[in-house]
Amino acid sequence: MSALYRFGSALFLGGFRALGVDLRVTGHEHIPSTGPVVLASNHIGYLDFAFVMLGPPAPRREVRFLARDDFFRNPVTGFLLRRLGQIPVDVHGDAMQAAAAAQAVLEDGEVVGLHPEGTISPSFVPRRAKSGVVRLADSVDAPIVPVALWGSQRLLTKGRPARPTRGAAVVVRYGEAFRPTARTAMLRTREVMDRIGSELVRAQASYPQRPAPPPDDWWQPAHLGGSAPTPEEAEAAIRAQNEARRRAREARQAHGADRTDEPPRTAGGAA
Repeated sequence: MSALYRFGSALFLGGFRALGVDLRVTGHEHIPSTGPVVLASNHIGYLDFAFVMLGPPAPRREVRFLARDDFFRNPVTGFLLRRLGQIPVDVHGDAMQAAAAAQAVLEDGEVVGLHPEGTISPSFVPRRAKSGVVRLADSVDAPIVPVALWGSQRLLTKGRPARPTRGAAVVVRYGEAFRPTARTAMLRTREVMDRIGSELVRAQASYPQRPAPPPDDWWQPAHLGGSAPTPEEAEAAIRAQNEARRRAREARQAHGADRTDEPPRTAGGAA
């Protein structure tokens, strides 16, 4: 493991210890010790990637996670992600560059991590996934390890104040490595999500802490009796957010075009 990766890992693990995180890991022996591997997990919080990467006990394999390029522009998260060698994804533009970088990592016999859903699920129920996970694994005949996380949403998640719950338990379950066998990419993706879902049910069943009465049960899914949004409500919120982002992006682009069309000014500010 590289010195930079050890440094970044130590920062995250130190932060988890400071928050009193009760990290519980099962099935880490399913991660192959050598060769290319894809770790595919559900997505319920902003720190999920760190738990997937750092859940196995040391010595652990380095994991290159695909992360939104927005996070790389933040001075704090960008610093940490670069130290950990993570892969930025342009979610609003061409994602092929990130896919090529991830494939190169796998071709070197290393480990790539990603969230097939593409974004955090506000309902904490797995969303419909994109087929990139199986296409990436197929490109180098890499096995996929399904991963389920539970409890990480209590630390930092979408639509909630940045006030991590101290002493929260986080369960990480790694399922058996496998290669999907269905004929189409869509059906193979469904195989991956079914395996993630099975591990998630086990993670929820073994979770050692119970939610307080409403509204403090916000982190528990509606189908388990909590006050989290239903999947339908969550999807409507995601569509509205995406539309707002699209409009803001178009407005910025239009404003930039207007500025480009302005005549050059002299040093004194006159046209």
